[in-house]
Amino acid sequence: MDWTSLILSVKLACTATVVLMFVTAPLACLLAYGRLPGKAFLEAFINLPLAMPPTVVGFYLLILMGPAGFLGRLWAGATGSPLLFTFAGIVIAAIIYSIPFALQPMRAAFEKIDPRLIESARVLGLSPPAIFIRVILPNSLNGIAAAAILVFLHTLGAFGVILMVGGSVPEQTRVASIAIYEAVETLQYGSATLMSLALLPVCYLFLLVVHRLTRSNP
Repeated sequence: MDWTSLILSVKLACTATVVLMFVTAPLACLLAYGRLPGKAFLEAFINLPLAMPPTVVGFYLLILMGPAGFLGRLWAGATGSPLLFTFAGIVIAAIIYSIPFALQPMRAAFEKIDPRLIESARVLGLSPPAIFIRVILPNSLNGIAAAAILVFLHTLGAFGVILMVGGSVPEQTRVASIAIYEAVETLQYGSATLMSLALLPVCYLFLLVVHRLTRSNP
């Protein structure tokens, strides 16, 4: 069994989850409570990865992160190395691809908070950042945890986007989903079975946790 690919998948999922929790929480709060012009257009744009085929998302990211793309040029200018076919590249791709899976549960959790708590905090003179940190986040822990698990699982099983941007570089971009695909392609069904069995209980248990979190009070 290809333990290196499994470990790389977990590393990728953990990295993308941590980054997305920090990035998406303020955005989810803004969408839940803010009055922005064109908010519907912004939310639809963020949720595009839900509607588009993974290979299409991967193709756009391939262009964006390539040597002539904006992200590719920016990364090369800062590090002197290319972004495609690297671990950093698949992390960025996974973050962009998984944003909706963090945003939706977090926004739903924020919107369930009793508005009187937020109004009381305003009356007491708390600033918006203080309300976010001291009122909204503590009362949304279940939703945030559910969002983190969904992002982790979604990234753990990502295939098309990762393959387009990262290819299959051993110890760099060949995650478990790609290793399973290559094992099946080369008729190594035993290896594919073992890797699939290793992922199955993890995904199942995490989904049970999400089910429990989303049905309990925050």
